[in-house]
Amino acid sequence: MIFSHISDTHLGFVQYHSEERENDVYAAFDQAVDISIKDHVDFVIHSGDIFHVPNPSGKAIVVLANALKRLKQNNIDSFFILGDHDISRMRATPVPFVYNNLEFSKYIGNGNPFVYKDVLITGFDKRRKAEIESFEEDFARVDAEAKKHQGHKILVLHQGITEINKFAGELNSVDLPKNFTYYAMGHLHEQELKRFSHLGGPLAYPGSIELTSSEGIKETQKGFYQVDISGQEPSPTWAKLDTRPQFSFKTSIDNISNEVDAIYEKIKSLAKKPVVEIKITGDIAEPGFVQSQVSRLSDISLRCFWRHLSTEQSNGSVFIDRPLKIEDEMHRIAKEILGSTDMANFAINELLPLLTKGNTVEASQAVVDNFTRFKRGVEHAAIN
Repeated sequence: MIFSHISDTHLGFVQYHSEERENDVYAAFDQAVDISIKDHVDFVIHSGDIFHVPNPSGKAIVVLANALKRLKQNNIDSFFILGDHDISRMRATPVPFVYNNLEFSKYIGNGNPFVYKDVLITGFDKRRKAEIESFEEDFARVDAEAKKHQGHKILVLHQGITEINKFAGELNSVDLPKNFTYYAMGHLHEQELKRFSHLGGPLAYPGSIELTSSEGIKETQKGFYQVDISGQEPSPTWAKLDTRPQFSFKTSIDNISNEVDAIYEKIKSLAKKPVVEIKITGDIAEPGFVQSQVSRLSDISLRCFWRHLSTEQSNGSVFIDRPLKIEDEMHRIAKEILGSTDMANFAINELLPLLTKGNTVEASQAVVDNFTRFKRGVEHAAIN
């Protein structure tokens, strides 16, 4: 028996205000579904952040519907939980529930274990830091159920594990129930596969299916896991997706012309036009000269950016002379003003989309709900 473990698809994500990049995300997702069908998997698990925003575009909704329909037509069932990008702070039904109600896919984020083809499956939707302690009782309950089940047991979560990413960590691996044989994780965008002696099976993050703004521009592979559970031990195999290449180069201002020549040779024959970033050190007396050199790559790249690294920062953080990626710049400014990554994410990912559409009532309610969650978290911390 084999199942596909896919996560962080972020359907509807639009990078650089580019329709091509939006379609890249849809194409990657369709690839994952097509590979799963071709390889005759028994079922598919999606571990959250299905959509990029809680109120996705019609196009994103249709892409997911068509993909789930193809799975159904090939007798492949699918199961999902909700990530933070799927959950609105408004008291509204999450969009993915539509697919559950139409029986295109089954929602499993409520923590109720069930058995599918002799496999026990359960999952929990994303919980914010103020809610993390509520996992203790829930984990104990599902662990007791898993201990009684003789076959494979899969736990689906959309949380960061500290041992894998200390900056995004919300739980330690020792906090997890120990009697599951596979831990299908979502939330972290990098591929990770870890085995802990105190857990009953591997803990796996497939990562995102495409590079998003939070990951920057870099050479990387994207994909998902196909997990063979025919034997006693789960055997995850990495399935690579054919995504648009992205490259980040570093050069000095004195060598910019030669570097552009080398980049041109590297990317000129690629099937998909890549996204290219060039980081430049040294004093730039004539920005126009730099732009003229970089523009030589415009016809063979989808987007080509250049950044200036100051002398002090050339070995550290990047100083952006000009805001080439508006999403990153907005997040940076919001974090600087609000003094919090969580607040910046709320402002940019949740509040701003509502305001740009003129949904002031929903935006006001989102602010109230956010404050209520914050207040509850502070009160809980004070009690402890």
